[in-house]
Amino acid sequence: MSLSIVYYILLAILILSFIVQLGFYLIPYTAILRRVRNLKKGNVAHTVDQPPVSVIICARNEGENLRRFLPLVLEQNYGDYEVIIVNDGSCDDTEDIIKDLQKVYHNLYITNIPQETRIISHKKLAITVGVKAAKNEILLFTDADCRPLTPDWISTMVRNFDDNTEFVLGHGNYYREKGFISSLISYDTLTIAMQYMGFALLGYPYMGVGRNMAYRRSTFFRLKGFAGFLHIPSGDDDLLINAFGTKHNTRIEPSLEAETLSIPEKTFKDWYYQKLRHLSTVEVYKSSSKLWIGVEPFSRGLFYLATLLLLIFGFNNPMIIAIAVGAFLFRFLIQLTIINLTAKAYNDKGFGLSIILFDIILPLVTLYLLTIEKIFRSKTKFIWK
Repeated sequence: MSLSIVYYILLAILILSFIVQLGFYLIPYTAILRRVRNLKKGNVAHTVDQPPVSVIICARNEGENLRRFLPLVLEQNYGDYEVIIVNDGSCDDTEDIIKDLQKVYHNLYITNIPQETRIISHKKLAITVGVKAAKNEILLFTDADCRPLTPDWISTMVRNFDDNTEFVLGHGNYYREKGFISSLISYDTLTIAMQYMGFALLGYPYMGVGRNMAYRRSTFFRLKGFAGFLHIPSGDDDLLINAFGTKHNTRIEPSLEAETLSIPEKTFKDWYYQKLRHLSTVEVYKSSSKLWIGVEPFSRGLFYLATLLLLIFGFNNPMIIAIAVGAFLFRFLIQLTIINLTAKAYNDKGFGLSIILFDIILPLVTLYLLTIEKIFRSKTKFIWK
């Protein structure tokens, strides 16, 4: 094969992947920015009703986090709501802390799951127990290591429930700390939110995050809860959305007032296993969801590969070098602008050249987890949290 033919093939791959990448960044990935802009202009319809709400938090050995964050959930600017803590077999002081808080907050309740309970997915059982204990139709979920950013978290999430709404997807952010791991987690979290909120706004919801989401109690029972997913350790926050979310019954709430903040993992190993748990559900996603979320990293990989090969093989061809470098820089500027504008919308620190590093690392980690790590797990017993 002549070198000119190689150039044409690589250029075709570069141009095609470049177009696909721009499509993702200019359409679904700008959805949060468009929504926030429309919210500020008052162009998004919301209900003014404030129906009773049940906030459900599952906790296992989260005593210190509950002491720190739970009062912020219990002091929301909302009239009628209860907070249910599902104590999932904790062996720390979780129950004592809840009892102390109950002396001050009379809308706080606790239900316990015995330590000896044996089930593949404790989180799904805990959520189910919490849903059954709830008195109200609107259910709002977060985690024990999360805090609402503002006292208007409940009201801002609930304003999305009209007669057609069954699911509301919020943004669950992480505290941004110093260091590589924290920056990597923040970037990963932000870009995931840009993707799942973007596709939901386009009418193709495929996941949410358990740190900040809401749905109807009647919906949970109508869909028989997690009955079809009990064999999967994870997936308590995304499988219901993936299986039953539609453009008609799912809304997003990207505003800062509805954000929750969580404590990030401290080490790469801990983040790695957290990522592994989350990705364990992808294999049971709908085919359409797998296609949409797979096209972006695949086209990204082709783009980087084609750019690299053109720079190697076309080192003595100024036009080839110019095209490859130009496409790379143009995509990076688009990427830099959209990611940092979205980060700014959440009062988060921006990203610079680290975007390129994270942009390459994350799909490689994901690919490894979905292939080699999956094979390795089949030969060993993995302990799920």
